[in-house]
Amino acid sequence: FGLDLHHRFSDTVRRWWPQKGTADYYAALAGHDRGRLTFSDGNQTIRINSLGFLHYTLVSLGTPNVTFLVALDTGSDLFWVPCDCTSCAPDFDFNIYSPNMSSTSQTVPCNNSFCQGKCSVGSQCPYNVEYVSEDTSSSGFLVEDLLYLTTEDKVVKAPIVFGCGRVQTGSFLDSAAPNGLFGLGMDKVSVPSTLTSSGITSNSFSMCFGRDGIGRISFGDNGSSDQEETPFNVKSTYNISVTGIGGGNSRNVGFTALVDSGTSFTYLADPAYTSLSKSFNAQVNDKPDSSIPFENCYHISSNETRVQLPDLSFTTKGGGKFPINDPIVIITDEQQHQYIYCLAVIKSTKLNIIGQNFLTGLRVVFDRERMILGWKKFNCDVEDSNPLPVDPRNNPPSTAFGPKSYTPEA
Repeated sequence: FGLDLHHRFSDTVRRWWPQKGTADYYAALAGHDRGRLTFSDGNQTIRINSLGFLHYTLVSLGTPNVTFLVALDTGSDLFWVPCDCTSCAPDFDFNIYSPNMSSTSQTVPCNNSFCQGKCSVGSQCPYNVEYVSEDTSSSGFLVEDLLYLTTEDKVVKAPIVFGCGRVQTGSFLDSAAPNGLFGLGMDKVSVPSTLTSSGITSNSFSMCFGRDGIGRISFGDNGSSDQEETPFNVKSTYNISVTGIGGGNSRNVGFTALVDSGTSFTYLADPAYTSLSKSFNAQVNDKPDSSIPFENCYHISSNETRVQLPDLSFTTKGGGKFPINDPIVIITDEQQHQYIYCLAVIKSTKLNIIGQNFLTGLRVVFDRERMILGWKKFNCDVEDSNPLPVDPRNNPPSTAFGPKSYTPEA
């Protein structure tokens, strides 16, 4: 007898799947794809508090491959690393990329669709990206080289375009992303977009943010049928609509917000900021403190061993409940030798940003094919050994820091 062999994603096999476009279809796709495409050094991510309270992971570039510790940023598009530096972060023992040291590196020509800046024929295609943090930017020129990824059974060498970052300013020189920033946005230059257009993976990825600072990232993860969901408002950013704030007395407050893993703490403008603050304060019985940059702060009583977290959540467009599992940050008052906890939200004049801290305890799915954000409470424990150069268990979720030692948002 004969036996025909078919690839698991072939039409012959997929005709036995649930109808395309249904929840069950995407659940089946996620079951096949989840975790099978990630970085060659592993899908582990880690929040490093001393580097801006952002999640970092290891990526390998070039031939021979060089490893970088990069911050993961859904709020920007371009992936860049320090490269033949004129001005890069000092005092860090990290790798620097050089096109001349990689046999697979290529310059991006002026007629390339990724080249948006002024460019003369025969010259390097320049880039300059400015970020929300004051005076924070990266500039240099675009290059193409190999990014090393892995599936369950093989290594994938994906050609990508990224920034050779010669000049960094602001937060990139000390407190955040000193070894590069991995833009995960929707623009065609982003790595998720490149992987999709090349047919390497489906147009979706997930990030998991563990309570202990350990997480995961997986490309091609379309989520699960039991996750909560809400649609993206525009096709250029991960912007969602919030219709209410739950916890204590629920409030109908409508606003839109960017879901941004590259912003350490959440930013809200009024009326959302005041509404969330009222919900938080109504559930707290401790003595308030006004000496910290955050507005809603309380003393931890000396006889308390833990903080009772208030019940807070967002209601999103479509009715999905987005839980706020870790709404506080704990700060050391060195003069009084005591601890203070604060609602880790910064009052903004106009921007609403759901930052990395409000993503804690969730697997968040950025499904760019269906244009939805999905989320589910999730245990992000990584079974494999952690290759990252920091032990996250020495940096618990609410690690204390001095009020003047950190400027939020990368």
